[in-house]
Amino acid sequence: MNQEWIDPVIFSVGPLQVRWYGAMYVLGFIVGGFILKYLYDKKFWPLGKEAIDKYITWLIVGMFLGARIFYVFIYNWDYYSVNLADALAVWKGGLSFHGAVFGMCVSTYLFARKNKVHFFQLADSLAVAGGPGLFFGRMGNFINGELYGRVTDSWAGIIFPGGGPFPRHPSQLYEGVLEGIVLFLILFWLHRRQKIYGIVSAVFLLGYGVFRFIVEFFREPDSQLGYYFGYFTMGQFLCLAMIVLSYAIYRLAKKANVPNPLVS
Repeated sequence: MNQEWIDPVIFSVGPLQVRWYGAMYVLGFIVGGFILKYLYDKKFWPLGKEAIDKYITWLIVGMFLGARIFYVFIYNWDYYSVNLADALAVWKGGLSFHGAVFGMCVSTYLFARKNKVHFFQLADSLAVAGGPGLFFGRMGNFINGELYGRVTDSWAGIIFPGGGPFPRHPSQLYEGVLEGIVLFLILFWLHRRQKIYGIVSAVFLLGYGVFRFIVEFFREPDSQLGYYFGYFTMGQFLCLAMIVLSYAIYRLAKKANVPNPLVS
């Protein structure tokens, strides 16, 4: 498929630009906030409704710090080790989803301690509410024409502005559907059926790790990293770590045994 690309800028006012990528993140947090309020109404969210907006603010801070730190130190340290000033230049791009998850988990842990609730109660709520954010974020990547897939001759191939003359897999769309829609539906179904908190978080880590690991076979690896052992990517190794961690979370959830009020 070859076509004139979507303009990543929605509109401009002088030097100020409103871009689809940023709008998608805002939309993800708005929809996530509505889902958290739904979980509050159903008694799954353990705090008052007024705590939701504060929690989202903590998540935003944790997400961007974690995403940037992972990208700088794990994905591109060879560059930033000799260009330290650029490590703070987030407007030039460079965020890691695995780092974003780590940062939001740290924020969730600190927010749970501050409000004297169990970490799994907030983490499970975040796992359910985060699905739309994953979907919208990948749509932002697609509109930006970034994080595209490997060259393909299949019907799904798209010629991206920065991807050369050959069609490539729209791996952003694959991820958006699997991680943002399919995983959300699984977790939304699950949160009303598990007797204890923590299982939903474990399934999120497992599901994301498996889906992302699969999509990485279609996604172009980061140019500065390439392939490991001639076949695997850094993203896949991080996904394997998430899959292993999911089992540890499952065991901790069983040990903590925090009851889910939705299941009698």
